[in-house]
Amino acid sequence: MVLAGKDIGKQIRDIADPIAKALCLEVNDVSCQGRKGGTLVRVIIDKAEGVSIRDCEQFHNSLSRALDVADPISHTYRLEVSSPGLDRPLRSQDDYQRSVGKLLYVKVFEPVQGQWVQRGRLVQVDNAGIVLQPVTSRREGPVEIAWDLIAVARCEVEF
Repeated sequence: MVLAGKDIGKQIRDIADPIAKALCLEVNDVSCQGRKGGTLVRVIIDKAEGVSIRDCEQFHNSLSRALDVADPISHTYRLEVSSPGLDRPLRSQDDYQRSVGKLLYVKVFEPVQGQWVQRGRLVQVDNAGIVLQPVTSRREGPVEIAWDLIAVARCEVEF
């Protein structure tokens, strides 16, 4: 969707970011799906210690009022605010930094140490990429993965 030459998702993010910051939250993702009368605006929020229902409610109420004033969507829409979930994809370097110490599943664009998929505990994040400590007994030593090789990475749920 585009309005006045600017993507609606970008407009919503521009409105949502300062609200999130004021509530000590971070906007993880914004998506708009559907057409006139049936548009779903989904905003994913996060924070280091995890998002509570109260966080979602406060952010939803504040963003809803701000969107009513700014009116980036000229027709009716539904606003959904949620946390990213335990096994969400990691998108930014900050996401990775918050995940240090956690078990990751990483799919790569080309094999790293002969493997298309790496599983391991995230031990380091820097400008070059990430370092995993493998959890399988057949591999020893850390695995370095450059940012441009990461196709998909997510935290694995541990019980």
